[in-house]
Amino acid sequence: MWEQIRSNQIRTIVLVAGMGLMLLVIGYFAGLYFFDSGPSGIIIALIVWMVMNMVAFFQGDGILLALSRAKKIKRDDHPRLYNIVEEMKIASGLPRMPDIYIIDDPALNAFAIGRDPDKASVAITSGLLNKLSRDELQGVIAHELAHIKNRDVLLMTMTAVLLGTIVILAFFASRFMIFGSMGGTRRSSSAGGGQIQVIIFIVAIVLMILAPILAQLIYFAISRKREYMADASSALYTRYPEGLASALEKLSASTSQLKSASKATAPMYIINPFRKKGRAAANLSSTHPPISERVHILRQMAGGASFADYDHAYQQVHKAGGGIISAPTIAVTGAVGLRAAKAETKGKDPDRLARTRETEDLLWRQSNYKTITCSCGTKLKIPPKFKESSVKCPHCGKVHGLSK
Repeated sequence: MWEQIRSNQIRTIVLVAGMGLMLLVIGYFAGLYFFDSGPSGIIIALIVWMVMNMVAFFQGDGILLALSRAKKIKRDDHPRLYNIVEEMKIASGLPRMPDIYIIDDPALNAFAIGRDPDKASVAITSGLLNKLSRDELQGVIAHELAHIKNRDVLLMTMTAVLLGTIVILAFFASRFMIFGSMGGTRRSSSAGGGQIQVIIFIVAIVLMILAPILAQLIYFAISRKREYMADASSALYTRYPEGLASALEKLSASTSQLKSASKATAPMYIINPFRKKGRAAANLSSTHPPISERVHILRQMAGGASFADYDHAYQQVHKAGGGIISAPTIAVTGAVGLRAAKAETKGKDPDRLARTRETEDLLWRQSNYKTITCSCGTKLKIPPKFKESSVKCPHCGKVHGLSK
C-alpha cells in the first residue's frame, strides 16, 4: 500500500511539473503579446496559480462541503452509517475517524475530501443511504476511504487547481487578444514588429486553445487510474467485491442529477455526477472508467480479494496490455480470501422503506424539526418556527402540548 502512496506522490510531482509547464508557456506568450515581456506574463500566471492553490489547500474542503450543502453528523444521528465508516476506517488503517457528512439529494453519489488522512471527510447523499444495503454501502465507503488512504484527494486537488488556472488564463487572454486586435488597440513595438506580433498572436491563440484540452486529458487520465485503485482497495478492505459491484450498478441506473456538483468537483465523486436528464450514468463519464467495466472487473475476482486478484481480473477484462497495480504493491498485500454476504444483509439489515424513514428522520433533525411520537404511532414533525402551544395528531386527534 505504501508503494502505491509513494507512486501517487511521484505522479503528483510529475503531473504538477507537466501542467505547470503549460501554465508557464501560456503566461509567457500572453506576456509577450500584452507587455512585450514574456517573464511578466509568467509572473502574473504564477501569482494567479499561487492564490488559487492557497485557497484550495486551506479552504478547499470547507468550500466544497458548503457548495454541496453537506451537513455533518455524529454517531447518534445515524448509527448504521457511522458503524460502517468506523469498520472501514479500521480495515483501511486510517489514523483518524473521518468526519461524516450527509447531502440532502436524491441522486446516488459520494465523495471524499481532505489533503491528508488526519483531516479527512466523507460525504454521502441521502439517496445513497436510502437505496443501498449494508454490504453495498460498505463497498462505497471503502472506495472513498481508499482515496484518502492513497492520497488521491491531494492529487486531484492540485491538478484541479492547475487545470482551473490554465483554463481561466487561456479564456481571458485569448478573448483580450481577439477583441483587442479587432479594435486595433495593440501597439506596434518596432519596425517590422507587426509581422512578429502576428506570429506571436497566432501561436498564442493556438496554444491557448490546445493547452486546456491537453491539461484536461492528463487530468482525466489520472482520475480514471485512481478509480481503478480505489475499487481494488475497496475489495481488499471489505473482502466482498460484489458489494461495490452491486452498488455501482444501482448508481449507474440512477437518473437523478446531483444539483450541487460542478465540472471542477466531478472527479471527486464515485461516479460522474453529470448526465443528461432521464438517462443513466453508465459509461458516460470522461473522468471515470466505464461503470460496466468496473463492475465486470470486480465480478471477475473469483479467487480472492487481494490486489493480485484485482490486477488479474483487470488483465482478463482488458485482454491486451499489462496490469493496473504495481508489483511492489501486489507483493505487500499477499493472499486475501473472499467472505460471504453478511448475515445482517440477509435478515437484520433494514429494508428500503426502513432506510428511507431512517434517513428522513435524520434530515428532519438536521433542519431543527422537533419529533413527537403519538400514542397511535404517528410521528409528528414540528418546524422550528412553529408558534402554537399545542399540536393535534391528524390520525387519532390527540392534542400534544409543546414546551417553549
